[in-house]
Amino acid sequence: MQVKIDKIIRSKRKTIALQLTDDVTLIVRAPFEVSEETINKVVTKHLKWIEKKKNEVLSRDPQFAEKEFVNGEGFLYLGKSYKLYIVNEQDIPLKFNNGFFLLRNYQPMARQLFINWYKERAYEKISERIKLYAQKRGFEFNKIRITDANIRWGSCSPKGNLNFSWRLIMAPLPVIDYVVVHELVHLEEKNHSKIFWNKVKMLLPNYENSREWLKNNGYLLRL
Repeated sequence: MQVKIDKIIRSKRKTIALQLTDDVTLIVRAPFEVSEETINKVVTKHLKWIEKKKNEVLSRDPQFAEKEFVNGEGFLYLGKSYKLYIVNEQDIPLKFNNGFFLLRNYQPMARQLFINWYKERAYEKISERIKLYAQKRGFEFNKIRITDANIRWGSCSPKGNLNFSWRLIMAPLPVIDYVVVHELVHLEEKNHSKIFWNKVKMLLPNYENSREWLKNNGYLLRL
C-alpha cells in the first residue's frame, strides 16, 4: 500500500518527522541531504500510524464548520466561546466585552477584522507569558512574532526568534503556556530528547494535559 505524501519540507533538522494535518494532509519534514527513497521508506514503515491518525481526524464529532459572521455565532477566546452580536452603532468595527460586537456595515470584512483582533490579543498575551517563563529559567530570546501558520503552533529559529500562530489565542491559557514553554526550552534543547521533556516538566508539571488537549482540539482553533 502506498501513501501519497502531500508536502516535503526540508531544513537543517537531523531527523525525519511525519505530520498529518486537520485536513488529512501528510507532511514530511526532512533534512536537506535525505533522499526521497529514504523518505518513502520511512512513510511506508509508519503506514499503521498514518492510517490511525487519518481515522482519528475523519471520525471527529462534531466536524469543524467554517464560521458564519452572524448573530449568535460562537468564537473562541482563551478557551471559552463567546457569542457574536451584530450592532448598528459603536465607535469601532469590532469590539469585545464578554462577547463580540460587530458593526453591521463591516460584516463583509468580518473575517479579517477577527483575524486582526486575534493577532493583537495573541501578541499581548503570548509576549506576557514568554516574559514570565523566561524570567523563571533565565531563557534569552530574540524576537517574538505572530504568524498565520495553519500547521505549526510555534517554532524557534536558530537565531532565537520565537514564532507563534495567532490561532493559539483561542486556546485555554494552560495550552498557550505549554506551547510557549515548549519553544523556550527549544532555545536550549534543539530536539525532543528526554532532557527536553524534563525541562518542560520542570516549568509545567502537567504539560501532558495541555499537549493532549491541543492534539484533540487543535482543529477547532480556526475561523
